[in-house]
Amino acid sequence: MSQDFRVNGAIYDSKNTAVSFANVLLLRASDSTIVKGTSSLENGEFELLNISNNKYILKISYVGFKDALIDVNVTGDLDIGRVLLEDDIQSLEEVSIFSRRPSVTKEADRIVFEIENTSLSEGSMMQVLKSTPGILVINDKITIKNSTPTVYINGRKVYLSPTELVQLLEGTSANAVKSVEVITNPSAKYDAASGTVLNIVMSKNLVTGYRGNVYGNFTQGVFPRYNAGINNYFKTDKLNFYIGYSYSQNKIDKSNEERINYFDSSNAIDEIWETDINRNTWTQNHNIDLNLDLLLNENNTLRLASNVLWTPYFKYNINNYTKVYDANRTLLYNFDANNLSRDDKHNIGADIEFVHKFKKQGEVLSVNAHFTTFDYLRNQTVGSTYFFPDNTNLDTAFESEANQNTKIIIAAADYVLPIKDDAELDFGIKFSEIDTKSYALQYDVVSNTPILNVNNSNEFNYDEDILSAYANFEKQWSKWNIATGLRLENTNLYGSASNGGERRWDYFNVFPTVLVNHDASDNFSIYANYKRSIIRPDFQNLNPFRFYINDNTVVTGNPNLEPIIIDHTTLGTTIKGMYTIEAYYKTYKDNIFELPRQDNDANIVAYSPFNLEQTTEFGLDFITYFTLTKNWSVYFVTSLYNAKDEGVFDGETIAIDQWSNYSVISNDFSFLKDHSLTANFTCTYISKNVQGLQLVDERLISEVSIAKSIFKNKAVLSLSVSDVFNAQDFTTKSLYLNQDITNKIELDARYIKFGFRYKFGNTNLKTNKRSKSQKERDRLKDL
Repeated sequence: MSQDFRVNGAIYDSKNTAVSFANVLLLRASDSTIVKGTSSLENGEFELLNISNNKYILKISYVGFKDALIDVNVTGDLDIGRVLLEDDIQSLEEVSIFSRRPSVTKEADRIVFEIENTSLSEGSMMQVLKSTPGILVINDKITIKNSTPTVYINGRKVYLSPTELVQLLEGTSANAVKSVEVITNPSAKYDAASGTVLNIVMSKNLVTGYRGNVYGNFTQGVFPRYNAGINNYFKTDKLNFYIGYSYSQNKIDKSNEERINYFDSSNAIDEIWETDINRNTWTQNHNIDLNLDLLLNENNTLRLASNVLWTPYFKYNINNYTKVYDANRTLLYNFDANNLSRDDKHNIGADIEFVHKFKKQGEVLSVNAHFTTFDYLRNQTVGSTYFFPDNTNLDTAFESEANQNTKIIIAAADYVLPIKDDAELDFGIKFSEIDTKSYALQYDVVSNTPILNVNNSNEFNYDEDILSAYANFEKQWSKWNIATGLRLENTNLYGSASNGGERRWDYFNVFPTVLVNHDASDNFSIYANYKRSIIRPDFQNLNPFRFYINDNTVVTGNPNLEPIIIDHTTLGTTIKGMYTIEAYYKTYKDNIFELPRQDNDANIVAYSPFNLEQTTEFGLDFITYFTLTKNWSVYFVTSLYNAKDEGVFDGETIAIDQWSNYSVISNDFSFLKDHSLTANFTCTYISKNVQGLQLVDERLISEVSIAKSIFKNKAVLSLSVSDVFNAQDFTTKSLYLNQDITNKIELDARYIKFGFRYKFGNTNLKTNKRSKSQKERDRLKDL
């Protein structure tokens, strides 16, 4: 008498990620007749019931993967175990370029966001970051848990200043991006300044030949914007070559409504200043990327990389309209101010790297050298007209010229030594040298004649040498993974100004990292990690120059800034591979913020960076990623945290803390039989929070993106809409001691974007596009 049995197993891809909704068929071995069929669940598991004694073929298939065929002989309940599906490159390129939805994998030290062949890959790199779990992009500032991350591309730090980084990410298509890694606990191999790391992983070359694509985008916000580019890839058995060019032309709008209450000596309101500020920024940017991998022989590879960013046209216009009242709101006077700046800058970086693979599997030595030259020139004209109640007017004007030239030279070597099959030791050294020279000249315009203002003119020279060494050790057991590392950095700095200011810094720091992960079962793991890191002041933040926005608003650096030391501890657990709960505690010693400080005697606001004594942050995060239907997946994260800023302000101790919430829900959809129409809808909510003694109001960030492949997958049409609910504007308040400044900020964040991309050549070819980078370039900052 025949007996019915059960056949079960679990399906994973090459990255050990569960594959949901895969087709599972049980075929009779004798004639391939279908006996049973099912689909895998969200966790990749499947189950076939009521199976008779017999010999069968188990066939597992999913779009974008090769079919898996397994011979099975059922004589009782049978557990197949894990079935690993292999990527099918031909299927990915020819069946549907949108065969996948974005996926999220939470690991002990990072979140991996896979976006290759999704609607997100048709936007810019910046759009991808805006949809990446754990990353917040507001007003072109990228943060991870209130920290500015070090940005890497293919494991190499990006060589650009923050402003240039935004220009690069906005102007570069994401079609060659494979995934984004949000690394919250980087190993000691990363610079100590890399407290958090954002690593953009590009696709790899797999097939020889040539391919390319051209793309263009039109964006309508307050004003229209354009960008276009071309990417070219060429691969032979020994050569991997990429060159890309992009051009962008933008006009961005930003408005502020500012109110300042100035106080008298008894702390009563003396004057009220209300200002409407409108900023328009025009830019034209050219970007060239070049990468070359030359396989010298089986064990040696030579890599060259270069990036050129040239901004021949940059115009920045600020119009201020200010009304000044007394404490009873009687108008005293009003004035208009106009600030017009024009810039010309370039940033050129070049890398050469030699990689040697030893006979022992995994043993690698790499040697790298890098050079950057950065030059920036700004000419500024500021004019103000004051209108008094007696119908008299007063005109003031001044002009300025500022220049910054920076050279960066870096040399590094890294060595990886596997120890047996379950352990690895890697260590390395690095030396960096930075030389910055800058000057600022201000001219007061009297009777249309510019006269040098010696008090507001200056020169500033800055030299920095850092020597570092690190060692990492990682060991894996069946259920345990331990990684620990130590990085040593010795820093020598020297800064001098022509007005007589001079300072030297010499310090030595030790930066440990520890990660422990335990897989208690297939459905439950627990981990803990700790990292110490450093944030050195931006070169421009150390620059003592004073740049006037108008007669009463000035931006200046602070040569007395100290570096920030960060200690970050995390304890977390992952349940069923779907749910992650994580608690963290983080301190920033000598945290740096650019604070508006009002001078109640002179009625002037100065924006200048300062060290606060400490910022303390702790919180609890919940993260999940799941599939609702075959065509709809959801990522959700929510973080409840408390941040507290403490410091001494004008001789008085002050502390401000705030409980806040950060939540993201991202929905990915695929439509049509061939999945050639995809969409993404992401919402990010940020509640009221504290940032450097300033309280920032809540806001809602939202974006929809749609992409459709056409012309037999040779072309893609895309559409995206940002700030769908028109809720991204926010208000900041500085309300403490004798400071009372309120700013309502309106961003040019609501737009609609149309895109088109066309592929040509061998479309099976994957890219070797990457970017060499060093942390030192991240600290370049516009004057």
